[in-house]
Amino acid sequence: MSATKRKANENKYNHWKETEDGGRVYQFEIKGRHNWKARYVKTVDKNENTLSFRQEIYNNENELVEIHEKYPIDKGHKKLRR
Repeated sequence: MSATKRKANENKYNHWKETEDGGRVYQFEIKGRHNWKARYVKTVDKNENTLSFRQEIYNNENELVEIHEKYPIDKGHKKLRR
């Protein structure tokens, strides 16, 4: 495991949980306009190598309305609700 990468991820993301295989799922949220929020989710393996990274958009009722998968392939924004 890379202790340097882990410490950097812990400093950047205010919440994380351990996965069964020794990796982690890191998250942080940003409040937007009109009580919407964006959640950034980074999944890493036990060596802190990034497996995936996405942005989730939630409306003012805390419903997931859009996902933007950014890594490993940028798939652009996918609207889930109108």
